[in-house]
Amino acid sequence: MKSAPGVLALEGALLWMLLVVPPIRQALQATMTAQMLVQIPLLVIAGWLISGAVPRRVDAALARWNSAGVTGVLLASVTAAMWMLPRMLDASVDEAWVAAAKFTSIPLLIGVPLALSWPLMAFVVRGVFLLELTASAFRMGWLYLVSPMRLCSNYLLSDQQLLGRLLLVLGAALCLLLAWKLIWGRVRVDRIEV
Repeated sequence: MKSAPGVLALEGALLWMLLVVPPIRQALQATMTAQMLVQIPLLVIAGWLISGAVPRRVDAALARWNSAGVTGVLLASVTAAMWMLPRMLDASVDEAWVAAAKFTSIPLLIGVPLALSWPLMAFVVRGVFLLELTASAFRMGWLYLVSPMRLCSNYLLSDQQLLGRLLLVLGAALCLLLAWKLIWGRVRVDRIEV
């Protein structure tokens, strides 16, 4: 049963508010792994759901600037690359204004643009986006795993190496998903068609 866009937007707003609550925020920022593999993806999902509140006329106006979803994907990719940097992960724990920037920019500059751009994307654009996502998981995983020193001052080297291993596993899983799609066709995850 499909939910109305307004209901999904409300669910996204509730998810965002839940992630901002200090005990939950602090728990998800206690380890580098939880911050990067749980908190940030949940903020993206919150933004994706909130995109249902974008009025149709605004969506139509944005679509002119977002030909084939390329502009939205580019905005989301640049923003995501910034939040993958160890310095930004550290700063979001240490500085309140950076944390506020994270909690607003990830949903609004990654989640919303991806949600609005995904239906506009052609097969090739989706493929390039998913390949870059896979390559980023491998690059960052390798960096976190092989670095002999801590890249984030707030997290232990063992946590950094665990994150590196998990990112490599994520990259491998994305490779398998893409191979599955190329060999057997469409993969449907609820209503999101990959």
